[in-house]
Amino acid sequence: MNAIIQSGGKQLKVKAGDIVEVEKLSVENGAEVSFDVLAVEADDGKLTVGAPLVDGAKVTGKVLEVIKAKKVVAFKMKRRKGYRRTHGHRQQYSRVEITAVNA
Repeated sequence: MNAIIQSGGKQLKVKAGDIVEVEKLSVENGAEVSFDVLAVEADDGKLTVGAPLVDGAKVTGKVLEVIKAKKVVAFKMKRRKGYRRTHGHRQQYSRVEITAVNA
């Protein structure tokens, strides 16, 4: 059974047993989390689409760890003026194991 969930403004297609990376969740490692379900595909191929969410559908997962992505460096410069600025950013993600998809 597959489901399309929404987390952090992004949509992901998941099934039980998947390990996904979503924007950092404000819970501790090992905590249970649930996600909004936008659509569910049953094993027989029947698709149920919500408006905007599917009633009674629930996807639960367990937070494994918080990780950081590679550093992104932004560099600004104006030629012949001696102006240089460097700015870096490292996005944090939560790695979540999907434990159950209930329709």
